[in-house]
Amino acid sequence: MTAVTFRPKKIRVVAVPSAIAVVVLFTVLSFGLSGNAGFQDSRMTFQRGDQIAMIGLGILLGLGILAFCRPRIVADQEGVHVRNLVGGYDLPWSVVRAVRFDRNSAWAHLELHDEEQVAIHALQAVDKDYAVDGVRTLRALHSAAGGA
Repeated sequence: MTAVTFRPKKIRVVAVPSAIAVVVLFTVLSFGLSGNAGFQDSRMTFQRGDQIAMIGLGILLGLGILAFCRPRIVADQEGVHVRNLVGGYDLPWSVVRAVRFDRNSAWAHLELHDEEQVAIHALQAVDKDYAVDGVRTLRALHSAAGGA
């Protein structure tokens, strides 16, 4: 079996349009920043740099929203590479005891032999059948590699 890759599905449907909307909103708002904007104190005026900073802030917030699309899991016969929102793990199947997806869990987990768990944010409960198929595939790979 070749390497399999799973990424969250529904979060992308929400995150991409949301990121675009935030950038557009901040860009539109930046054009509203001109002159003294109704302040009595004439020293408080908005300059071109303030408009650019507002657009830049929108871009940064949009990129922050897109970070939720980052999770991914790649697995093959040798092991599994988990990339979550922050950080990642390269694990051989020999250290994995089980692939778990508990009923009330938001995402799947790898249960390790040292009693630790590694969250798999790429397989989220909101993705329903896609996540279940992903967990079944990981379990098959784990079993084929000699796991429990």
